Parts: sequence; structure tokens; C-alpha cells
Amino acid sequence: MSGGSTEGDLTRTGMALKHDREWDYELERVIDAIEERDASTVGLQFPEGLKRRGPKVADDLRERAPDDVTFMLSGQPCYGACDLDTYLMRRTDVFVHFGHTPMKESDKIIYVPLFSNVDPFPIMEESLGELADTDVDPNVGLVTTAQHMNRFDEMTEWLEERGYEVHTRRGDDRLTKEGQVLGCNYASADIDADQVLYVGGGKFHPVGLAMEHPDKNVVIADPVNNVVTIADHEKFLKQRYGAVHRAMDAETWGVIFCTKIGQGRWEQAEEILENNDDAYLITMDEVTPDRLRNFDMDAFVNTGCPRITTDDGPQFHKPMLTPGEYEAAVGQRPLEDIEFDTFHGTW
Repeated sequence: MSGGSTEGDLTRTGMALKHDREWDYELERVIDAIEERDASTVGLQFPEGLKRRGPKVADDLRERAPDDVTFMLSGQPCYGACDLDTYLMRRTDVFVHFGHTPMKESDKIIYVPLFSNVDPFPIMEESLGELADTDVDPNVGLVTTAQHMNRFDEMTEWLEERGYEVHTRRGDDRLTKEGQVLGCNYASADIDADQVLYVGGGKFHPVGLAMEHPDKNVVIADPVNNVVTIADHEKFLKQRYGAVHRAMDAETWGVIFCTKIGQGRWEQAEEILENNDDAYLITMDEVTPDRLRNFDMDAFVNTGCPRITTDDGPQFHKPMLTPGEYEAAVGQRPLEDIEFDTFHGTW
């Protein structure tokens, strides 16, 4: 996430390597695939916070693989399972995507979610101090990220043993597992409980969850940084209201259509263009402030990854809005009705 505190952000705290030994890279499964497909080229893709681990993982695989196998590391930005390096994927016999579960099953891709072996229960015990007592409200939702899905059933049973009625669900097709959340999709939190326990690292996911579900108390039990906090979304809402107000006088709009395989929402972009003669379609893969600075627009609306808008919005030189915020800025809906932008469906 952009700016402010680095608590929970492994890319900035110097803790990024602390728990590498606790993650399962499933090297033998990758080697089996190489041998089964008689592969000569293997592509390895890591999310941004784990790219530094790429060379070591490649070394470990080289020790196990036949000598004639070439390993290639993707240098393209990667922020989720929606963000595949399709260029490298098309040019390798085996393509391995680390750090996320499948958004859409494919025989061409090996997904290694990097399950964590860090014990989540000590920090869950501490988080009980922030949850309502069972005699006050026994209902609690449980959500987590891909890294901790391997312990999800155990975590559910642990809460039930302490008297809680645990509410979980699988969200939609964009989500692989029961109780899983993504940075752009919190459908798993659409449950009948006023409090939600998020077990996972950092604040990126739970703050987004709290923004979409402002009526819920979202407790963060972070077993990576060993902290318990409450997700606070108020400053983000104020930021979003400010961006909408600044865009209300905009005369020209840049409509961003992201070409990443899992981030394109063409129908949304097309609808905006059809109803606004002063809107111009801009296609790009990586949406950054520098790339948009050369476009002489009064404001932008992003139909790609919602987190670009909510997390990086203040870095853009002109207001950057979600599609729902755009509707408020041009008078199509009341400002107080804007909601957190989420992404549903797959490519």
C-alpha cells in the first residue's frame, strides 16, 4: 500500500525474508511437471514482494532438474493471480506462478500458493481480546489469504471449540477456496456476522474488506508480524470523497482499460465512453502515475484493478476514480452512495 505506516508491509519493513523458510515452494511438484512434459524451458513468476527469492528458487530447481533445462524469471510486475506474464507463459514448456491460487484453472500453469507453515493459533488467541465475547455475540466470520488456506479448517475448528459460531463461504468464481479473500474481492465476507476475523499478513486485504463492509468490525490477526489490530477504513473513505470532489469540474476524462489478462472490464469502459463525448479510452498494461502524466486530461476513471485507485490514487497528478466514483462525480448517483470497487468474474 502507498505511503504512511509500513507496519504489516513486508516489502518495506526488512522482514520480507524472515519467514521464507516457512513457505512451501513445492519444488518437487515443479520438478515432476518438468519431467512429465519433458520440458526444456521453465518460466517462474513471483509477486513483487518475493521477486528477490526468484534466483534462489531457480538455483534449487536447477539442482534437481536435468542439465538441459533453462529457467527464466519473469521481470514483469505481478500483483495477483490476475496478473500473469502471458508473454513468458507462451514461450515456456512449464510456467509456474508463485504466491497465489488459481483464478481460473489452466493446464498450462502450475500455481504454487506458497502455503505458510507459521503457527496462526498464538496470534488468534491474542485476537480474542478484540472479538466480542461469545455470550455477547457468538457469530464471527473467518477469512484469510491463499498463504494460510492450508490451515483454514483447523482455524475454523479452533474458534468453534471456544464457543463461536463461525460463518464462512466461498465468494465467487474469482475465488478458489472457502473463506479466501483477494485484494479486489471480498465476497467471502458476505456472511451473517457483524464481526470478521482476518488471519493473514499485513493490512492490505483487511482494510479493503473493511471499506467494502463498513458495518463490520474487522479484526486482524497477523501471524507473520505477530500483531493484532483493527482495520481502520475511515482515512481511505475521506481520501476517496476528496478525489470525487476534485473531479466534479472535470471536462475531459481518460478511461483506463487495463490489458492484463485478469483485469479487463471492457463493458464498464464501453458504457462510460458511450455516455460521455469527452471521455477517451486509454489502454495500458501497467497503470502508473508517470505513464498518465503525458495525457492532458482533467480526471481519470480506472476500470482495471480497483486497488490502483484506492491505494495509489494520491500519487496521480489528476483525480483517479473508480467507475462508481465516476458516476458520483458526473451526477449519476449521490456521493454518499459510492462503494468500494470490487472485481468479480474471471477472464
